[in-house]
Amino acid sequence: MTTSLFGERVQRLEDPRLITGNGRYLDDLGRDALAVAFVRSPHAHARIRDINVDRALDVPGLVAVYTWEDLPARVGEPLPLLIPHPALTHGRTARPLAKDVVRHVGEPVVMVVAEDRYTAEDVCDLIEVDYEPLPAVVGIEEAVRGEHLVHPDVPGNVGAHLVQEVPSADGRSAAQMIESAPHRLEFRLDIERSASMPLEGRGVYARWDPDDGSLRVYSSTQTSTSVRMAIAAKLGLPLPKVEVIAPDVGGGFGVKIVHPWPEEILIPWAARTLGREIKWTEDRREHFISSAHERGQVQYVRVGFDDDGRILGLDVTFLHDHGAYTPYGIIVPIITSTQLLGPYKPGAYRVEFSSVYTNTVIVTPYRGAGRPQGVFCMERTMDRIAAYLGKDRTEVRAANFIQPDEFPYDHKMTFQDGRPLIYDSGNYPEALRMLKELIGWDEFEKERERAAAEGRRLGIGIGCYVEGTGVGPYEGGHVQITSDGRVHVSTGLTSQGQGHQTAFAQIAATELGVPIERVSVVTGDTRRFGYAVGTFASRAAVMSGNAIALACRKVRDKALRIAAEALEADPADLTITDGIVHVKGNPSASIPLATVAVLSNPLRYAFDEEAQRATQFATAASDDKPPVAEGEEPGLEGRDYYSPVRSTFAYGMHAAIVETDPETAEIKVLRYAVVHDCGRLINPMIVDGQIHGGVAQGIGGALYERMVYDEHGQLLNASFMDFLMPYATEVPRVETAHLETPSPLNPLGIKGAGEAGVIPVSAVIASAIEDAEGIPIMRMPISPSELFHLRRTATERVG
Repeated sequence: MTTSLFGERVQRLEDPRLITGNGRYLDDLGRDALAVAFVRSPHAHARIRDINVDRALDVPGLVAVYTWEDLPARVGEPLPLLIPHPALTHGRTARPLAKDVVRHVGEPVVMVVAEDRYTAEDVCDLIEVDYEPLPAVVGIEEAVRGEHLVHPDVPGNVGAHLVQEVPSADGRSAAQMIESAPHRLEFRLDIERSASMPLEGRGVYARWDPDDGSLRVYSSTQTSTSVRMAIAAKLGLPLPKVEVIAPDVGGGFGVKIVHPWPEEILIPWAARTLGREIKWTEDRREHFISSAHERGQVQYVRVGFDDDGRILGLDVTFLHDHGAYTPYGIIVPIITSTQLLGPYKPGAYRVEFSSVYTNTVIVTPYRGAGRPQGVFCMERTMDRIAAYLGKDRTEVRAANFIQPDEFPYDHKMTFQDGRPLIYDSGNYPEALRMLKELIGWDEFEKERERAAAEGRRLGIGIGCYVEGTGVGPYEGGHVQITSDGRVHVSTGLTSQGQGHQTAFAQIAATELGVPIERVSVVTGDTRRFGYAVGTFASRAAVMSGNAIALACRKVRDKALRIAAEALEADPADLTITDGIVHVKGNPSASIPLATVAVLSNPLRYAFDEEAQRATQFATAASDDKPPVAEGEEPGLEGRDYYSPVRSTFAYGMHAAIVETDPETAEIKVLRYAVVHDCGRLINPMIVDGQIHGGVAQGIGGALYERMVYDEHGQLLNASFMDFLMPYATEVPRVETAHLETPSPLNPLGIKGAGEAGVIPVSAVIASAIEDAEGIPIMRMPISPSELFHLRRTATERVG
């Protein structure tokens, strides 16, 4: 192939439509639909004694009011526990509408359907729910005390408990290795709750067709095919009678991978029940109190190491807050426990976690999905070791690296996909060398001295990580070339702004040898592609990208066979350039790919001039062969799937220089550098954008964003007035360099990149602040007031 766009910095094809206001988001649809609003619990834990709707029934414009008692049995059942696990011994999920007890502020209790949202909200205000408040369990330590229970049948509030242990090469346990090590450290780390804040909240729009008994649902989701299956199961509909489309989605970040949300069942059910189009869109307060959070963990670390800083034994025990229910299983703490290892190889490793219930919003994956907590744990450990030994922090990390000649490297653990934790490829020493050069690590002390002479206080920090990407089980791709020469690509996973239309078009254009302008891409529409898993875990490029490439290769092989017959040439002698099939070295012996598409579909009727070429009297045909050969299908199209044996592992290293104000303790990030390896790059510009956005999100998580609950389970900062996020002024220019070690696990040699930017940021910022202040930073996020308090405490201890 002479046409190649793989690896080029192609401008995003979707942007002109999106930035000119021509996007098509959930709330742009169904303008004449009935509107839904919910009565949500104001209590973190309470028994529902009575629901009185009498005052609401006479409101003009009211269509229906539903409580749990109004729901059919299948609809009213608890929602699915999506990812069971043997360690999740007490998994619990919510009902679409609460039955007898509410377990967090924001849990839906009553659904109101009205002519418009204003009326629906007014009706909600008139509905009286009589609650009997129960003791609220708030915070990890309150949960493990077990004085009060979130679920009466879950002892000690522990939903799951898991231990994984890998002995040393000579069979000794982590505890034995730690006890016999020349040096030992023991400490506690804390990560507080946060949450994703997509510009567009969740939303569902449904319409029922009574004539053929079919349901069409639009949802702002990261997994349209799974929502489809959930709706079909809950409503008792045949799967082919349910269509789910993800329109433009204004950000997901993990919160929209949960499925089905209560609203994704209730809105379609109500549309079918009432025979009317119905829509619900989430407002911002609903997003704070009724969607999902993440991050909250308490970690206890014991580590033994030698004089060079090599880890001989590592034991980590942590507690994970999964909120009131566990619809997404224990994926987050499993990822923490396995990805904690990063690019290192401890002599022996033991990890144990308990995942506990609290009367707070559920915890499900948020960009990074357990990795920021794990990286914080390991990178703080590396810094503690370096400080203890008086060594350079990069030197200690280098002493523990897996070396390039040790890949594939088997950690002998089980990853979140149930597959072995085996790193496929990488070059960690080279990444560290590149990062030190990019940030100016070896020259930083001179910069620090210059700043100190001006009364300024600087620090430098570092963080390394490995990210499991492209988890299975599969994704598929369909490619069709039509008689106008256009290439139509579809895949089942969804898009939330990642640039899929561009990246997938680059793959198709490269594989087929066509101009990218001739390629269109559709994602997340079950009408176009019915089998898929979803967009999460940095898997889109790895999974759908490879599936699309494989489908393109099928189409290309067929196109060359058909063209070879028309040109009386050997298919091996043909190539495709700019949409033209021609003999290698002889461009004049050629046929347009559009014509090949026509010839691939023997016709009886002519619809236009192109179609005339494929009719029964216009083509030379063998009398003893059927027009469509055995084993072939008409048309120039192909479908294929990619299913990996296990995840592929991207990695990166970040460094930052921060300034802490000596008086106010204000923290400012002056420089931020990233070296990243996601295998072969499809589009470096898109990867840069993903990294930059992730770093911005990580800075928010390190310095600003936290969910603050009081002892009664009330979220105290459930608005953008109180929940802080970084502005552009708080995010520095991100300096980025790429290292490419192709993955041997997939045809394109790629690894995921979507979550890379956010994963190590808290660890990096903590490292830099600690370097500037000389005070251990053991808890994130950190605010100026907290840093000020740490300074005062440190001064008092010295005094």
